[in-house]
Amino acid sequence: MTKIVPDPPLPNTPRKPAYTSFGCCHGDHPPLFSVREDIKLEDALVYLSIMIQCARDTTAQACERADEQFKSLLMASQHSLELSNALIESVLDGMEAKAVSS
Repeated sequence: MTKIVPDPPLPNTPRKPAYTSFGCCHGDHPPLFSVREDIKLEDALVYLSIMIQCARDTTAQACERADEQFKSLLMASQHSLELSNALIESVLDGMEAKAVSS
């Protein structure tokens, strides 16, 4: 009998991001950038958290200078970035707690 559902990954198996390329500019050259698959998932999430914080800071500065027409759009982006950062920090905290308890 052939097993249809694969076994789940072992709990201590390090999780890694999948290789993803970006920045092709729709040209006939290879992509300019990529997310490498040989980095730790936790390191990728830490870097993502830093990038989101930079985007939050930039959006906050733009909100201060924007007229009323664009301020609500920027505030919506600011709120989404705050939610994203909270989710990433929660995942990182959970990963750290799991690593300590293991």
